[in-house]
Amino acid sequence: MTATAGERSGSARLDSLTSWHADWNGLRVAVLGLSVTGFSVADTLAELGADVLVVTERADEEYGRLLPVIGARLWAGQLDAVPEELRDFDPEVVVASPGFAPGHPLVAWAREAGIALWGDIELAWRVRDKVVRPDGSPADWILVTGTNGKTTTTRLTATMLVAGGLRAAPVGNIGTPVLDAVRDPSGFDALVVELSSHQLWYLGLQEGPEPLSPYAAVCLNLADDHLEWHGSFEAYREAKAHVYDNTRVACVYNKADAATRRMVEDAEVVEGARAIGFDLGVPGPSDLGIVERLLVDRAFLEDRRTSALELTTLEELAQLGLAAPHIVANVLAAAALARSLDVAPAAIHDALRDFRLDPHRIEVVARHEGVTWVDDSKATNPHAAASSLAAYPGAVWVVGGLLKGVDISELVAARGAQAKAAIVIGIERAAVVSAFSRHAPAVPVFEVDADETEEVMPRVVELAAGVARDGDIVLLAPAAASFDQFASYADRGERFAAAVRQRIGTGAGDDDDAAADPARRGH
Repeated sequence: MTATAGERSGSARLDSLTSWHADWNGLRVAVLGLSVTGFSVADTLAELGADVLVVTERADEEYGRLLPVIGARLWAGQLDAVPEELRDFDPEVVVASPGFAPGHPLVAWAREAGIALWGDIELAWRVRDKVVRPDGSPADWILVTGTNGKTTTTRLTATMLVAGGLRAAPVGNIGTPVLDAVRDPSGFDALVVELSSHQLWYLGLQEGPEPLSPYAAVCLNLADDHLEWHGSFEAYREAKAHVYDNTRVACVYNKADAATRRMVEDAEVVEGARAIGFDLGVPGPSDLGIVERLLVDRAFLEDRRTSALELTTLEELAQLGLAAPHIVANVLAAAALARSLDVAPAAIHDALRDFRLDPHRIEVVARHEGVTWVDDSKATNPHAAASSLAAYPGAVWVVGGLLKGVDISELVAARGAQAKAAIVIGIERAAVVSAFSRHAPAVPVFEVDADETEEVMPRVVELAAGVARDGDIVLLAPAAASFDQFASYADRGERFAAAVRQRIGTGAGDDDDAAADPARRGH
């Protein structure tokens, strides 16, 4: 089909919009969604002089109040069909918040109508030069994705870069929108950008003249997740693989996960970009790994054939609460990214000394009468829960929630039989119970059938306390999303912690730290 003169003109204008200093004035942009990301998009575009219409089902009260202040308009209502107000607006670009799936009616309409469809990351890349470094260049971008470990690795990398003397910030899916960072007047040397598969799917649609080209990128791992959003595992994998597109210096991948290696092998990168592997084994040249309990770099040194640079030790990580195998892998991945920017090994060591995991990530809630209670509510899919169970074999396992279209049977078959007991929560309990009956029939299984959110965790703790004995771990690693019964994974974890403390009558534990440190328990 031949493009009309108007379509060619519109495309030419969009191709010219690759700088903050380009002419964005009057560009008609529809923004889908009004969460923190949607507002950052609307605020940026309004500042650029674009004509902005925000379309959302529900408007956050504060954001809704601010939109007319910044010069944007709002339409709120049901989005099961394209609103007439949106059709009449006739947008030249639609910028969708990450929650809008490929099959959403508004996304489908924009694609069928041939309207440019961006995510917030595409917009942020185009305007990244608002604040530049002394040499006139914008901040380098380091991209982080994976089914699990994204946030921890993003924070670790940013912490290491700062310790190395760079102005760096963790942004993106981690919480702070990238658009807020690129407009920060203080400026940065590097942005460590956590990307969800949703954001990467939108990036994969782009065919502009200056596509996103990160300095370095990593996909930490790949397992079934968000299948209800993408439609299939193949589509999910394809979205994740976009993290490596046009990488300039280092494509970091997980040697223990063949899928990430294949992504690097298949990626279109800038000539000269290197593949850098990491895992918990002995590293080869161009890898990071472990030698005699030392974390070492054999990638970023001249004599990497016969030498290695020490970064830290497993004993030091254990003292810092970072010894669980999947956390050690995150440390190695972050170190690879930081080393690609010439951060010294000593700076990486110093950064780790002051680093603490976020709440709800293998967080010890309490220790009482020899029982350790661990909150890993962030384990919202089977892959994440498998890592927790590997760190704490034999635990009383609190599992269940919203499975997001993922079959939990493989996890139960691989790890469930090692559990001392299973306490099953969530609206999809039947699938979990069935998996145990087929794959781990000897494990005692208890269902929590409480209808009210306030009743769930007290009942969980009551059941767990009846099973756990001196030396045992009670592990909340749900392998599922939380939205069936809780406001968020954080809410789920906080309610678990509150129920534990309520039962034992304390706000903190009373036993030795070694009880909850998998490295120090010898597992």
